[in-house]
Amino acid sequence: MAATAITHENEGERGRYIARVDDSEVTGHLDWIARGPGVRVATHTIVPPAIGGRGIAGELVKALVADAREHGFRIEPACSYVEAAFRRHPEWKDLRD
Repeated sequence: MAATAITHENEGERGRYIARVDDSEVTGHLDWIARGPGVRVATHTIVPPAIGGRGIAGELVKALVADAREHGFRIEPACSYVEAAFRRHPEWKDLRD
């Protein structure tokens, strides 16, 4: 299986986690916007079919969660995938807004 690298682009009040897969030029992403101090609203998680079925969406959410723990912000899961990931991971409940 090809390796996946997750990077984060932050533009102040909004940002994007981007997944790049070694064997494809197609990327997946998770978008967020800031809502007040200390809260990021996860708005969209998109993984195109060309790179789907590899757990990439889950890796994008894990990157967001890791950053929330490291930088001390909470997550509002407006995206249905992120909402489902929070239900599957009750250990993240302290990060949910």
